[in-house]
Parts: sequence; structure tokens; C-alpha cells
Amino acid sequence: MAEQPRTIERFCKGDHVVYWGDAIRVLDDHIADSTVQLIFADPPYNIGKRFAGFVDKWPTDADYAKWCYRWLDLCVKKLTPNGSMYVMASTQCMPYLDLYLRERMCVLSRIVWHYDSSGVQARGYFGSAYEPILFCVKDSENYTFNAHDVLIRAKTGAERRLIDYRKSVPAMYSTDKVPGNAWYFPRVRYRMPEYENHPSQKPEALLERMVRASSNPGDTILDPFAGTFTASAVARRLGRATIGIELQEEFVKVGLRRLQIQDRLNGELLRPLDKKYIRRNANGRKRVSTKERTLFED
Repeated sequence: MAEQPRTIERFCKGDHVVYWGDAIRVLDDHIADSTVQLIFADPPYNIGKRFAGFVDKWPTDADYAKWCYRWLDLCVKKLTPNGSMYVMASTQCMPYLDLYLRERMCVLSRIVWHYDSSGVQARGYFGSAYEPILFCVKDSENYTFNAHDVLIRAKTGAERRLIDYRKSVPAMYSTDKVPGNAWYFPRVRYRMPEYENHPSQKPEALLERMVRASSNPGDTILDPFAGTFTASAVARRLGRATIGIELQEEFVKVGLRRLQIQDRLNGELLRPLDKKYIRRNANGRKRVSTKERTLFED
């Protein structure tokens, strides 16, 4: 287990805050109730992945669910009356969270984020190629949803150019539409500029849709399991205030760098990931050039 700070540490620059510590402790002791307009929660999935010095595996599913209920209750308290929350989880554990949250919030959408498969493929069953997301609001009559900011191209109108004869004056179907609840975004790959060394990094495009739809410039976005701080980085770019909470030191460093809060931690210079590229020939053998290039070199 990696060494963790004995007390909660807070780093701040302008409207952007990073907390280094346990999410439940920070939520309980450091975040005021009814002050956050949007929460994005992407907790450990309880499937045995290693995050720096932490392995996300609880003794039983019931133990994991009880832990989730603790931080979910706190998150609900932190939201403003018109606040919204997106919650991600594994396909195995999402039913626990869905049943629990529907008694405390209004679940407006059950979203499927699907992506291309890679790596080891399932042979004896149907492998998973999606992750579920709950979109919940505190008040179904009073919440932010900026439909015009997340419109996508509608094939019916934009490509097929079909006519809608249901209207009093027949007209072509709209060329744009609000996305449905099946979202395709590629997973973050090593060669992408946004890539960080994290086992479950979420793509910026996925977070941008949530932030644009469910918050306004100047609102506060909270991510209690910040990881690579993608939610905070996207929210910062879109003019929102941010609060990110992270337990692991390695990922706190990523957040401080991505949010430009500070460039050193405990004397260590916080550098972007130095990615090396090794080409392979047609026979799969490594062919190393005399100069290994980093991501941003020509």
C-alpha cells in the first residue's frame, strides 16, 4: 500500500481545488452542503484493478455496496437543489447503486458508454464492451440541461434527408438532435495527447458532454474520485470551478499539473508523461530508431 497523507492536504489556485485524501473524509469535513451544481463520480469498480498502491477489491459485493452508499449519501448532500450527478460503475455493481439512488434522487437516464474492444477477447462468454452511467438529478422539475450545447448530427435529417409528414406543413427532419442514451467514445489510448498512466482513464469527450449538458459557466464541478483529473481539466477549460479529490499521490501529481495549480510537489518537478514510441517491422521485431520521440515532437 502506498504511503498516504496523515491529514487532508488542500491545493488551490483560483477556482480550482485539489484535495489529497480519502473521499469520504473530504466530503464529510471539507465540502459544504448545497454548494455543488454537478458531481461526476467514477469510483473504483471492485474488479481488482491496481491504482498505484491501491487494489480496488472489497471482501464482498455487500461490503463494496455499503462503502458506495456512504459517499453517495454525502454527494447528494453536497448538491444544490437543482444539482445533477453522473455515476459510473462496473456492470456487475451498478444494480446496487441504481436501486439505492432511485430512492434518493430522480434517475433521468441510464446511459451506456460503449467503445471498441481491445486486448484479450472473451471466448466462453460475451465480453463487456461498455460501461454504465446513471444521470440523476435532485429535482426533476428544476435542473440544468443545456440541450443546445450537446447536439449531434441526426442521420435521418442530415444524411437521409427524409420528410416528416406528421407536421401540418411537411418539412425535412431536423439535422441535429440531442444524443440518446447509447454513447460511443473511443477509450483513451497511449498515443493520444490526453493519455496519462492510469488503468481506467476516461476520455475528455465523454466528460465534455456531461459538463456541457448539466452545468453552466461559473458552476462548481466536483469529482470525488479524480484519478487523472479529466473531469476537472475539462470543466476548467469550459469555465467552471472545480473540486477534485484523490487518495493516491501519483494521481494528485497529475491533477496539480493538469490544472496548473503548481509545478512541484515535495520538491519533485511535475512533468508530463514521457512517452516512448518503438516501431515494429512486419515480423513483429522491435526496430528502435536512434532517437526515441516523445508525443509532442515532430
